[in-house]
Amino acid sequence: MSKDVFVFVEQRDGAIAKVGIELIGEATRLAAKLNEKVVAVLLGSGIKNKANMCIEYGADKVVVVDAPELAEYLTDPYARAIETVIKKYDPEIFIYGATSIGRDLAPRVSARIHTGLTADCTGLDIQPDPKAEDPSKAQLLLYMTRPAFGGNLMATIICRDYRPQMATVRPGVMQALDKDTSRKGEIEEVKVEFKPEDSRVKIRQILKEEKKSADITEAKVLVSGGRGIGGPQGFGILKDCAKVLGGEISSSRACVDAGWIEKDRQVGQTGKTVRPDLYMACGISGAIQHLAGMEQSNYIVAINKNDTAPIFDVADLGIVGDLKVIVPKLTEAIKKVKASKEVKKD
Repeated sequence: MSKDVFVFVEQRDGAIAKVGIELIGEATRLAAKLNEKVVAVLLGSGIKNKANMCIEYGADKVVVVDAPELAEYLTDPYARAIETVIKKYDPEIFIYGATSIGRDLAPRVSARIHTGLTADCTGLDIQPDPKAEDPSKAQLLLYMTRPAFGGNLMATIICRDYRPQMATVRPGVMQALDKDTSRKGEIEEVKVEFKPEDSRVKIRQILKEEKKSADITEAKVLVSGGRGIGGPQGFGILKDCAKVLGGEISSSRACVDAGWIEKDRQVGQTGKTVRPDLYMACGISGAIQHLAGMEQSNYIVAINKNDTAPIFDVADLGIVGDLKVIVPKLTEAIKKVKASKEVKKD
């Protein structure tokens, strides 16, 4: 009988990816509704020493597949390892990060074990089967929500007949639990019998490109611009503000589509999901597609000429006015406050 919520905990060069920790946190919430356990699945070579980290962030058990074939990510050996784990434990739910690795791995695994996969989810929940005759006896299903039709609507998908129920989830969407070094859990190693067809691809050389821009999903402060900034030059004043706040600039889809800023700075359903301590929305109307990517920010400041803009509905602080006047004044005010604090320290 299928049971427990499994999470693929992605690692690169032996470092656990943040999305894996986020998904363990979400799996804890889902498992509580099912009265089941959270199982982290960790693949790699010489990776067993990272298992305790998964337990500290909420996993009840860690399944480790440690093999030389898994030293670097390759589709076939990783798919073989996950397939072996699924056949051994028969999980109820299996979730992955919607990263370059997760988006490659999850479809291969779903095809091998003949189950469904909902990709690029922004929300997960446990609810009774809506078609059950008696709701009190209905089986509990994973409701997987994702943007559809270019982000113009949200679709909720269920997998009633096959197990595990599988989904990839966007990084930055879910909330990680606080680290608890006192937590105890079980660590179990699984041996995988790799086959010749798992070695069809050989890695000859790995070239690592230096990161040219910051990842906005990691930023504590984001100053974001929308169509209201007027053009690419509008990001100049936003950069000044972000700099004094120790943050990064980001954007709505409109600016990316207009070619004003790079795609990797886009926030929203078709961009990235962010959860900074402070999110400043400048000249952003607040379409539902954008709100889905930033509404979980800890504190939201909105600056817009239109006092009926939807962004004000989610903002903690709303400022009605011209951002080209307000933002520079705000930047200067922050500089003065920081300067006065430095003087007091001296």
